[in-house]
Amino acid sequence: MKLRTLAILIVLLIALPYSASAGMRCTIDFNYGLVVNNSHIRVMEESRTVLQINNEKQLFIGGRLVPLDTQQELLLKEYAEGLHYVVPKMIIMATEGIELAIDTIDQVYQGIVGAEHGSYEKLQKAMDRARDEVRDNFRHASNHYFIGPGSLEQVDDFVDQQIEAQLGEAISTSLGGILSVIGGLNSADGNTEERMQALSERLEQMSVTLDNDVGSRANNLRDKAKWFCAKIEDLNRVEEKLHNTIPAFSRFDVIVEND
Repeated sequence: MKLRTLAILIVLLIALPYSASAGMRCTIDFNYGLVVNNSHIRVMEESRTVLQINNEKQLFIGGRLVPLDTQQELLLKEYAEGLHYVVPKMIIMATEGIELAIDTIDQVYQGIVGAEHGSYEKLQKAMDRARDEVRDNFRHASNHYFIGPGSLEQVDDFVDQQIEAQLGEAISTSLGGILSVIGGLNSADGNTEERMQALSERLEQMSVTLDNDVGSRANNLRDKAKWFCAKIEDLNRVEEKLHNTIPAFSRFDVIVEND
């Protein structure tokens, strides 16, 4: 009975929050920070602007205007329009992805252990750090949108290595708290077998409930992520054309494809 209970628990705490990314990987990422507003796109290296596009038609590199012919202007416009469209929506998706993971783990933890358990505060702190990591890498203020370099390591769920570490700590905290409850059941008075059976049934019911509540959100997020990944891959091809036709641009590989 213990093994069955723990198996269900691991599925709930680990598989469900990341179900949005199941079955797909996106290898596209940003090699620089990007700041986008209504009229500008700035490519950032640390805090310095190294490349800027104004009004989707003017290209500045190192602060100097780069003369463009008609074909180059058309390519630049296509590239800038794509970034203007994709970047704000990616920031929304990043928030949706981390909130989906946090909400799922929180529901499981409260449903089994309860908010009164001493480890719940540690869980919340780990979740807050994960949320802060996302906000640091995907920022929105007024009409300005910022994505940090390397933030799309997994574009499908927008959880980079640092964020994964925070969520891993949260999951570890959850397992520790829940295992302590299960350990308490073993030493408590009464029929341990019956209480373990009740806990197992409770976990199974929670799995069904979460699948109904979270499953549609996760599937929707996954479908969006696939579309956006394809869109960035298209932009990467446009960027390659810009590299080929504008020598000064070729030094800046803004969109990269990782192995």
